[in-house]
Amino acid sequence: MIAALTGTGLAAAAGLNAYIPFLLVALLARFTGVIDLPEQYAWIESNWSIGIATVLLISEAVLDKIAIVDHLNDLVATLIRPTVGGLIFAATSAAEQVDENSFLQDNPWIGIVVGVVAAGVVHTGKAVIRPAVNVSTLGIGTPVVSAAEDGASLTMSLVAIFLPVLVVVALVLLAWAMIIIWRRVRRRRRARAAPVPGPT
Repeated sequence: MIAALTGTGLAAAAGLNAYIPFLLVALLARFTGVIDLPEQYAWIESNWSIGIATVLLISEAVLDKIAIVDHLNDLVATLIRPTVGGLIFAATSAAEQVDENSFLQDNPWIGIVVGVVAAGVVHTGKAVIRPAVNVSTLGIGTPVVSAAEDGASLTMSLVAIFLPVLVVVALVLLAWAMIIIWRRVRRRRRARAAPVPGPT
């Protein structure tokens, strides 16, 4: 159960920014005893993997804060984020369940599927909301929302690893925040589209 919560939280975080949870898992596995990845996932904590993830994270952090460019970035990430979500779910589940006979250990494909779906759902919500935010704020809100998403991805990742019992709460808060942002954006668009009364 704990492994599933950890994997789901990390996958959801990957839906916002694929490289934050990946890099966090890699660094913790490499330099601490918090995560001990099994042999088949040991490449995640390698020098080249950490280096590439760092470069991609910096690129994502910059590109995602530029209006219009962020939309193109989301299109490219449509395959990346769910893939990383599935990978991280499977890797951390295997790390927590190593040498134990568990359902996820016996059926690793389930973790991959759940991770892909969790990351895909969050990514879809982000990709739908972001263009509306760009239009309604004329691009001014883009870096603000992007920074908030990065913060949410990091927070979700940390919660998933260190306080997995709170992952459900974090997911509910994430969904609530997305709904609130979407409603505010729609309200602004309706207000702008409303006809201006002419002089009587």
